[in-house]
Amino acid sequence: MKNNTQQITPVKQSQPLENKGQASLEQLRQIYSHPLFDLIEQARKVYLRYWKNNEIQLCTLVSIKTGGCSEDCSYCAQSTRYDTNVEPEKLLSREEVLTVAHRAKSSGSTRLCMGAAWKGVREGTRQFESVLEIIRSVSQLGMEICVTLGELTPTAAEQLKAAGVTTYNHNLDTSPEFYPNIVTTHTFQDRLNTINFAQNAGLSVCCGGILGMGESVEDRLKLLVVLSALKRPPESVPINCLVPIPGTPLEQQPPVDIFELVRLIATARITFPRTKVRLSAGRSQLSREAQALCFLAGANSIFYGNRLLTTGNPDTDADQKLLADLGFTPQRPFSTTSNPL
Repeated sequence: MKNNTQQITPVKQSQPLENKGQASLEQLRQIYSHPLFDLIEQARKVYLRYWKNNEIQLCTLVSIKTGGCSEDCSYCAQSTRYDTNVEPEKLLSREEVLTVAHRAKSSGSTRLCMGAAWKGVREGTRQFESVLEIIRSVSQLGMEICVTLGELTPTAAEQLKAAGVTTYNHNLDTSPEFYPNIVTTHTFQDRLNTINFAQNAGLSVCCGGILGMGESVEDRLKLLVVLSALKRPPESVPINCLVPIPGTPLEQQPPVDIFELVRLIATARITFPRTKVRLSAGRSQLSREAQALCFLAGANSIFYGNRLLTTGNPDTDADQKLLADLGFTPQRPFSTTSNPL
């Protein structure tokens, strides 16, 4: 797919949004278009106002049910529609997930994120009941629990909340206009419906996007506009860089420009001052220096561990060294906005 990334003409400097409600596309254009160092400085000021300096959230992502998905998301190796090297696997047992959770906690992670390659939850089924039992067990460890299980119903969202889930991940990926170029088996509105059900059930929402799928800068900013219009701001915004998977329609996409990534992280930090901005998929493609620039621009969360759902991630030792060299300390579980205003 052709990369349509375009630059936006710089305009006069604007003020940080800082909890002023829904952002407009024009506001985000102005913020994004600042000279890069000015943009980073502005984002850093917002970050320091709302967050303890030098803390970072460490999250471990585990695939509890891999492959065999009926959806046609163009970036995903788990779709049955594409010939990739991912073989379908059955749902992990409670004991297998607990083993991963104990290992993650002992290495410093405070959040366990569990993903299942499903179109959505079918409440009342044996598989969903098994997932609820896994969640109840992991919740006893004192870790935050995030799950991503596809589309939800209101009842399923309430059951997840009751079992111990703190956050539901459901990425919007890109703008409403560009979304049909990436997925055709469900709609952008379907995604918004699930987010609404999760928030109505009292769950926090983890919702972000993917850079490098051929979208424009405007598409990326429009995604932030939509996120700012949610009932409550996302608890966390993961910003992923596409990892091109052989066999998927996006396998030939070029890497994301590091300065474009930094600009979007900084813009997200200014737009969502109380939200965790997560440097997510694609981090293994970034140098230590590039990652440091992303943290300077406002990222304060990472996926921690050697593997994401189906792609690689920097190994734990490398991350520990990087974070130590930068002077970061792990954020405690259930931390939110703790700086006095």
